Amino acid sequence: WAHTRREFFESQDADPQRAAVALEMIGSIYVVEAEIRDRGLKGAKKQEVRLTKAKPLVEAFFTWVADTAADTGLLPSNPMSKALAYAHKRRAGLEVFLSDADVPIDTNHLERGLRVIPMGRKAWLFCWTELGAKQVGIVQSLLTTCRLHDINPYDYLVDVLQRVSQHPASRVDELTPRLWKQHFAANPLRSDLYNISN
Repeated sequence: WAHTRREFFESQDADPQRAAVALEMIGSIYVVEAEIRDRGLKGAKKQEVRLTKAKPLVEAFFTWVADTAADTGLLPSNPMSKALAYAHKRRAGLEVFLSDADVPIDTNHLERGLRVIPMGRKAWLFCWTELGAKQVGIVQSLLTTCRLHDINPYDYLVDVLQRVSQHPASRVDELTPRLWKQHFAANPLRSDLYNISN
């Protein structure tokens, strides 16, 4: 939804009235999410609020998108036409959050987590090879996954790098951050430096 909102935001110069309508409609969907967050709702209660309050707003938005796209007479290159097509094409994906309480309304939290990659772009110039750059991307994604699961990346890496040689290959998935947290986070393997500092 954040990307869809951005498309309409960027079309304001070309069609300020329609852009304002779209932004207001999308904003009202985010108001429902803010209410859910403020009330601390989870699971079935969160789902119920989304279905009773957000779903009608989403349906009204897509009805407006279809009606506006059919009615505008704008050239395909017009920013408003592009914003309408963007929303229409992604409707199924934009509605997923309505049917699953665990799905967030947007991916902003993931993008913030991966922001370190473009911010370090000049540093990555010294990866020397394309393979080296690919490995940096894998490590950055792994570190971001740790942060998303509230895992200290240092503790995770120290444990996994020691554990990997003795862990059965058939259960390697247990070393992914999400499952590692369940199985090993309570008692991670530590480095010798940890014992010296404590």
